[in-house]
Amino acid sequence: MNQSITACAFLHKNGKLFIAKRADTKKFLPGKFELPGGNIEFGEDIIAGLKREFKEELDLDIIVGNPFYAYTYVSGDKHVIEVDYYAELADPNVEIKLNPEDHSEFRWVTKDEVDAVWNKNDDEYKAVEKGFVLLGVQ
Repeated sequence: MNQSITACAFLHKNGKLFIAKRADTKKFLPGKFELPGGNIEFGEDIIAGLKREFKEELDLDIIVGNPFYAYTYVSGDKHVIEVDYYAELADPNVEIKLNPEDHSEFRWVTKDEVDAVWNKNDDEYKAVEKGFVLLGVQ
């Protein structure tokens, strides 16, 4: 048994949320849309790790805001603690280029489009709902 910490970002722009679809070749949750982020390395600052994951997987520089949601889940023999942060693009006009090993597509979704992406019982759905509410998006 082991534990890991994951940081993900509610990356928003103009009232929309950036989501990315995990590549079909991924072992964990292939083909699922997600809040991008990833595992924090041992001894790594959580915000620095989140920025690193965005740079590695999406070649994006982000400005990380406050954490707003946290939850845990078990995957195989691993207990995962996920912390979700607000984030914005460092350059709002940057061209987004996906690494096909990590993600197959991305979307900017409105609050109304979230139901088509996640099951309401999914913890990430709950995080996204709270994220939009705290942003003041009805």
